Amino acid sequence: MKFYLVGGAVRDMLLGISPKEYDFVFDGTVEEFISCNPTARKAGNDFTICILQGTEYAPIRGSNIAEDLTFRDLTINSLALDEDARLYSLPDTLHDLQKKILRPASPTAFLQDPLRVFRVARFAAAFPDFSVHPDTFAQMRHVASMGLLKTLTPERVGTELLKALGSVQPGRFLQVLDEAMCLDYWFSELSRMSSIPAGPIQYHSNDCLAHTVNTVNRCRGNVTACYMAVCHDLGKQETKKDLLPRHIGHEKRGEELAIRLGKRLKLSSHLIKAGAIAARLHMKAGQYPSLRIGTKVDLLYSLHTQRVVKPFFKMIEADSGCNYLPQAQADLKVILSVSLPSEMQNLGEESGKRLRELRCLALSSS
Repeated sequence: MKFYLVGGAVRDMLLGISPKEYDFVFDGTVEEFISCNPTARKAGNDFTICILQGTEYAPIRGSNIAEDLTFRDLTINSLALDEDARLYSLPDTLHDLQKKILRPASPTAFLQDPLRVFRVARFAAAFPDFSVHPDTFAQMRHVASMGLLKTLTPERVGTELLKALGSVQPGRFLQVLDEAMCLDYWFSELSRMSSIPAGPIQYHSNDCLAHTVNTVNRCRGNVTACYMAVCHDLGKQETKKDLLPRHIGHEKRGEELAIRLGKRLKLSSHLIKAGAIAARLHMKAGQYPSLRIGTKVDLLYSLHTQRVVKPFFKMIEADSGCNYLPQAQADLKVILSVSLPSEMQNLGEESGKRLRELRCLALSSS
């Protein structure tokens, strides 16, 4: 039985990047693999994958490794390395790696698995210096026009989003999907943003999607902050045309849209709440120094209870250019240092009101 290291691990080695995971294929059946490796277990929806010591092994598709490579998503991932260090690739693979091109491995690559539409957008975020080939955009648009994106499970799409948000240029994920007309359905809350001005020209010189993409990119390194950036201006897509370029009240509209997006993708409750908070509170936080004491107390305590203080203010800095985190953390420390006297405790709603009053008093005196 012959084994091959395939896909991203080989690509990364050729690019001088340390691989994060290793995938192998073998020229035999699953049963033969299990027979040779009794500790291996079957995995996957149809049990055609084997897991051995935490590493994934799969039988080659087609009659040989050369044919297997034609079933892969992109040319840059259509690579295999055998046990003798012999390299196998498609004709365009090495050229596309050198020229930094994201090109489909075959004319039907995205039809084989529509999730590849989101995977290529994620690769574009991970490799921002790679260009997306016209054939890639054409296949993405074709798959979307056939309605095949709707057949995907939310978990798979959500996973691609989160991987993209952890990439070098996370906002490019949305940018590529928009250019390919693939935001509809899974990311419908952003599907019309590129045709809507982000705001009056003195504040914003670009459209809503470009502003969102830039804000997400400035949040890189923090997935929660990136997701909050995705959600913060969702309400602008629902602004009535006669009110443009202003977006009065978009934060209220955006909260509901953020919740809807997060639930559709079946994201964690933490991220869903974080997205909703970003939409609802970003306008207030953008003027943090001038907020009333009571508003600051309510804002900070809400962020604290949801464990999003740092990512939220990272998003605010990305959106407004102002770093309010140090002051917010200092104010929060004052707020949390306040405790109710014993005689005011266990009084239900009255205790909550009194605690808020004491926190406001402490913050105003600090």
